[in-house]
Amino acid sequence: MPDIYRSLGDPTRRKILHMLKNGEKTQKELVRAFDISQPAIKKHLKILLDEQIITEQIHGKYRVYRLDSFMLKTAYEEMLHDIGDLLDHQLTSLKEYVEKGEEKLE
Repeated sequence: MPDIYRSLGDPTRRKILHMLKNGEKTQKELVRAFDISQPAIKKHLKILLDEQIITEQIHGKYRVYRLDSFMLKTAYEEMLHDIGDLLDHQLTSLKEYVEKGEEKLE
């Protein structure tokens, strides 16, 4: 299962994903869009590949990257579930706190 937090936790990776949502890009195209080195971009691409958010194909001497929409959607749904669980816990804690305060007033 992809780690959406790791994938989206860096602005460079978010920009790469934003670029790939409009279609596949070569590594060279991605590098040109940033003011950081090619090895730094490669590191970000590796993280996105490790998390299976993007795919890589080699065409001759070019590496072409594409967004894996299914895996991104799966990771997004997992994140929403995690946030829902967190909010449910917080709301339950708030309800218990309010109910205890009401008992003291009675």
